Amino acid sequence: MTFNFSSVIEHYAERHPEREAIIYEGRRLSYGQLHERCEALACALQECGLQAGDIVAILLKNCSEFLETIIAVNRLGAVALPVNWRLVGEELVYILNHSETKLLVSEREFAPVVEAVRGRCPALSHVLGVGADVPAGWLVYDELLAAHQGQHVAAVEVGSDDLHRLMYTSGTTAYPKGVMISYGNLYWKNIAQITLFGITAADRTLIVGPLYHVGGLDLPATSVLYAGGSVVILRKFEPLALLETVQRERVTNMWLPPSMINMLLQAEGIWNYDLSSVRFIIDGGEKMPIPLIQKLLSLFPQAWFADAYGLTETVSGDTYLDKAKTIEKIGSVGKPCLHLELRIVDENDRPLPPRQPGEIVLRGPKVFKGYWKDPEATATALRNGWFHTGDIGYLDEEGYLYIVDRKKDMIISGGENIASLEVERVLYEDPRVLEAAVVGMPHPRWGEVPVAYVVVKPGQTVTAEELRAACQAKLARFKVPHHIFFIEALPRNPSGKVLKRELRLRVAEDAAATARGGSSSPSQSANPA
Repeated sequence: MTFNFSSVIEHYAERHPEREAIIYEGRRLSYGQLHERCEALACALQECGLQAGDIVAILLKNCSEFLETIIAVNRLGAVALPVNWRLVGEELVYILNHSETKLLVSEREFAPVVEAVRGRCPALSHVLGVGADVPAGWLVYDELLAAHQGQHVAAVEVGSDDLHRLMYTSGTTAYPKGVMISYGNLYWKNIAQITLFGITAADRTLIVGPLYHVGGLDLPATSVLYAGGSVVILRKFEPLALLETVQRERVTNMWLPPSMINMLLQAEGIWNYDLSSVRFIIDGGEKMPIPLIQKLLSLFPQAWFADAYGLTETVSGDTYLDKAKTIEKIGSVGKPCLHLELRIVDENDRPLPPRQPGEIVLRGPKVFKGYWKDPEATATALRNGWFHTGDIGYLDEEGYLYIVDRKKDMIISGGENIASLEVERVLYEDPRVLEAAVVGMPHPRWGEVPVAYVVVKPGQTVTAEELRAACQAKLARFKVPHHIFFIEALPRNPSGKVLKRELRLRVAEDAAATARGGSSSPSQSANPA
């Protein structure tokens, strides 16, 4: 038995070649056409020297070629690595080198950052350009497909434990960790979603979240393709374009993070569309107030609002809130999906009774196989047969999960994970900084934004503008602190651990003081010591 995901596309290409698979910006690809293009691309990549096990990074905005690349790469037994296109040079260099990426698929928009890092990545042998105006020195995607049109290559046989995909997550460390997602992980995730939502070939998913994220790629797009359905891709999120596409394409489901839902419901003219085709919307990330949920359900009158909990390490979608419990269990993220066990445990991994908060641990075939080239982190996360998420939650008497706190020190801004340690690492590189701690501050549009608390070394002076400039040079824009507050000392417990909970409690007051031009102003240089 082969688990190769490209075999799914081949299956439908043989049996239903005319059925629509992908719709993107006027291009409508049937399963027959999609399979033909993926085979041609696989032949071209093979000619470039790509072999089973090699890593292919994908630095693209949403497009049909994104999915084609994953399918073609899998066909050769190679490994796809979707990359967050918001990353800047240093972050991209780390991921490409740590993964030992052999080939990078990108587009003209990202040429400056690609050219800046290309010479610093020894394993990177080729850059393949998608779209028009491909930079000189890059291979041209459309030319390669044309040159290999009609050629065939057999799908490499892979087992359930073989590596399907790498996805780098900020986690809680100073550097991103490579999550190893196997073919078995993907298979069992697909089965769970198909069973829960009753997904069939009649379903049409709208992909509006970024495809480098498990939400955009897997909630539930890969499941819909597995069932022989269609995916409609939007290059970027625009509220009215989303609604127009839903009406035109009769979309049946989609994943929308809270930040997109907020922007969608605030847009003008949203009630002018027929959205009755949507039967479920998957959400997750933070609690939504009842009025907002009610407004969303009024906008999508036939939809099941499935509030969810999940992680990259589990191909996401671990728990979902039942349709009948949307209001009754407000604040809950539901119950575990099929073939997934969930427990709440104490610091000694002992199960806790209902209503008592503890760490969320998971077990099942959709749980990842470990972190790429990081046995220590793997052993920490996967122990005693359970994946320790680091998230804090509790179960009620009926087994519904409630999230109390997010993964330690994690900030979620507009659906993007930001590891506080990653930002702190950049701040500590300034020789004038004695201590730094980064926490999340509530934001009406993005949910949270990062802010930093900094202690300056005695006798030194530094401004917030200088520190923000240093962050902008080395971090993606959404990771740069919105405010930098200078304080005399970071709060710590008796063992010396920084009490970030205390910083989170005071951040609103400090931000208000900044707005009034008070002493917390981020533009002030300081040496409180």
